[in-house]
Amino acid sequence: MPLIPRLVEKLQRHPKRFVFPEGGDPRVLQAARQIVTRRMGAPILLGDRGLIKDAAARLDISLQGMRLIDPARSADFDEFSQRFYELRKDRGLHLAEARMIMTDPGYYATMMLATAQADALIGGATVTASSALRPLFQILPMQEGVNTASSVMVLDFDENKIGLDGALFLGDCGVIPDPTAEQLADIAITAARIAHHLTNDTPRVALLSYSSHGSSSHPSVLKMRAATELARAKIPEQKFPIEIDGEMQVDAALDPRTAEMKKVGGGVGGRANVLIFPDLNSGNIAFKLIQVLAGANAFGQIVTGLSRPAAEISRGSSAHDVFGAAAIVGVQAISHNLLYGHD
Repeated sequence: MPLIPRLVEKLQRHPKRFVFPEGGDPRVLQAARQIVTRRMGAPILLGDRGLIKDAAARLDISLQGMRLIDPARSADFDEFSQRFYELRKDRGLHLAEARMIMTDPGYYATMMLATAQADALIGGATVTASSALRPLFQILPMQEGVNTASSVMVLDFDENKIGLDGALFLGDCGVIPDPTAEQLADIAITAARIAHHLTNDTPRVALLSYSSHGSSSHPSVLKMRAATELARAKIPEQKFPIEIDGEMQVDAALDPRTAEMKKVGGGVGGRANVLIFPDLNSGNIAFKLIQVLAGANAFGQIVTGLSRPAAEISRGSSAHDVFGAAAIVGVQAISHNLLYGHD
């Protein structure tokens, strides 16, 4: 079974609250209706209530089971504005500016997430990536032991021999243009953490390059080699099984026969399910090539490294993409113990 239907089943057992900053967008409304219909939880739609109702009426979508909030007219507006002011006053922010910023649905949604009034956030349907990510990075704290916020794309294939029963996790494809070795190590660990949480299987993390295991001494290769060692050093701190190897070429990471020919052994070669790219160019190009040429379902960006689950979706996303991203971040909000019966 593909990943998303498996996640839907988990959410049916443990429903969550999903906040959408762009509540009147047709794709968001369609995805929110699916969340309610499939009993996955309660969507929270932000924006002008009249406009959201008009948009839903045009699409013949029922808003039953959904909560509508206009940030500037909400009961929590003053408290959220004050909280944001306290967070940013050392950077010169004034309370009047904080109040103006809090009328932005992206900031209001993030404050709902930070104060546990929502369990997962899905934004970016109508704004640039930087606009969608900025509130998350300004308001939400980092996960313990992590210094880097980044992202992961989740590719879901019908062919289950790829990745984790057809699911492949790619990072970073949307946040850091040229990560350092230290940042790549954090990206590897946080991407693996999401893969394990969603599937309960062992993440096999390949740090990718154009060479495999020392066949080149180019600085970009040396960066991936150093990142591999830094990531491996973090393994004892993790509370889940994880295997990490690199640097390696992508064919050696995914194809067992190629891995054998290129003498890339261990538990990752030919069996990788988490791919870490050297930079944003390679990661973004790779996942879009796979999506277009192979017809794979792609969900994300799923933001990694933060203390609360959020997705920054593309402006080109379909309703299906929005729904899939919501399923992923919704399951992230369920404790591992509830999902699988143990820590």
